[in-house]
Amino acid sequence: MRSKKAVVAEQIRESASLCVALAEQANAIVQIAEQMTKAFRRGNKVLLFGNGGSAADAEHIACELSGKFTLYRDPLPAIALTTNTSSLTAIANDFGYEEVFARPLRGLVAKGDVVIGLSTSGESPNVVRAIEEAKQRGAVTIAFTGAGGVLRETAQYVLSIPSSNTPRIQEAHTVAGHIICGLVETSLFEANQPLNRRTAPHECPRHRRSRLCRQRGR
Repeated sequence: MRSKKAVVAEQIRESASLCVALAEQANAIVQIAEQMTKAFRRGNKVLLFGNGGSAADAEHIACELSGKFTLYRDPLPAIALTTNTSSLTAIANDFGYEEVFARPLRGLVAKGDVVIGLSTSGESPNVVRAIEEAKQRGAVTIAFTGAGGVLRETAQYVLSIPSSNTPRIQEAHTVAGHIICGLVETSLFEANQPLNRRTAPHECPRHRRSRLCRQRGR
């Protein structure tokens, strides 16, 4: 029986090897970031969705875009379709779970939007269905997936992690998501950063105002 330490070390090595393998998909990562950047410049938005851990990954990417990643800048219109439990449960109950993303997407998506579906298996029916719907409505479709599945053949741009191990795929998706958010943010806002250099790197504008008020005795 292997020791717990050996199990930990093995899993860390597995995760690290998949992250290193992302370098082989640098072109796909750059293409995805460029499509998102172009959409934001056009005034379009990004919609994301997935199930379980992939739902959390969709929300993670949306928050990095609508809040901030590393730069203090204007928010970007990014929405995860996984957060409204009333909508999700109503649609699942009335129309079937396969429609939980496709139906709200029909009400939100516009031509030129970017739609990102995450599925480690590439076989999640509700994710595939929503990507198909997005394509029909003129959106740019992107898939985050694993080594197989029909989703790779459905989306226009694909980030495919060469593994069938769900946790390891999700870890690589997180790394890729961070890289993409950084590329998008830098492309859109880096030129404006000299205006923000009065703010310390670790200090948001609200905290800076509070500090200045304390210094002035307010």
